[in-house]
Amino acid sequence: MFGAMKAGSLIGVIAAIVLIIIGGILEGVTPMMLFAPSAIVIIGGGTIGATMASLGMEGMKQIVPGYMKAFNSEPQDLGGQVERLVGFADTARRDGLLALEAQLPEVPDDFTRKGLQLVVDGTDAHAVEEILELEIESMQVRHKLTEDVFRLASGYSPTIGVLGTVISLVHVLGNLSDPDSLGPSIAVAFIATLCGVGFANVIALPVATRLKQVSGWEVQMRNMTIQGILAIQKGDNPRMVAEKLLTYVPPKQREAVTLPGAPKLSAVEEKKAA
Repeated sequence: MFGAMKAGSLIGVIAAIVLIIIGGILEGVTPMMLFAPSAIVIIGGGTIGATMASLGMEGMKQIVPGYMKAFNSEPQDLGGQVERLVGFADTARRDGLLALEAQLPEVPDDFTRKGLQLVVDGTDAHAVEEILELEIESMQVRHKLTEDVFRLASGYSPTIGVLGTVISLVHVLGNLSDPDSLGPSIAVAFIATLCGVGFANVIALPVATRLKQVSGWEVQMRNMTIQGILAIQKGDNPRMVAEKLLTYVPPKQREAVTLPGAPKLSAVEEKKAA
């Protein structure tokens, strides 16, 4: 399921581009008529320059990683994380918090490992929560920078496309002595607007929206992890830890969760949760 969601983002962008081109062909426009080097230079250069002026080089470095993350990211495995946290709760309940230290090298993500290490070190619960919440805030700031690159580009490119059209029209109006060339020249002039609007709405804005969604998945995972770690530190029963953490998991995915030391929700409870 997760793989299908990942592929859906790239397929959506490709489908939009292809269907727009097909629609143009049905209107009698050939793909080569939409290719105007001057429009690409104006829109590409203007959009990149305006975005760089807004976010600096640090923001521009996020373009390639941002595209990769938008098309390669999958929803977080909330069920798998619940299983791990309940397993840690079971270990801590039976053998004490110090027993978790031996399992820390096997923890797959740095955030969970850091939280458990704080617990093992005897850090106050309030301090543990505060430190981990600061980690989430810092992550959101980094994610927002990448998202802003594409969101700003989606705002700049249509306006710069209009600017490109105006530049072309200035050239057309300066050569009115050849009436036969006016129609084709005006048509070419509007390609800049078409490309600017198309880039904004088919590529830049969808990528920005996707990055926001991916960030939301990670925030949800980390918030759930904080609740699990704090419950482990308090010594809560694994069953209670499971009940709390399963509220983060979509009802249809809860049946697949195998909880060590804590049974799954009953069918009646599952139905109520849905």
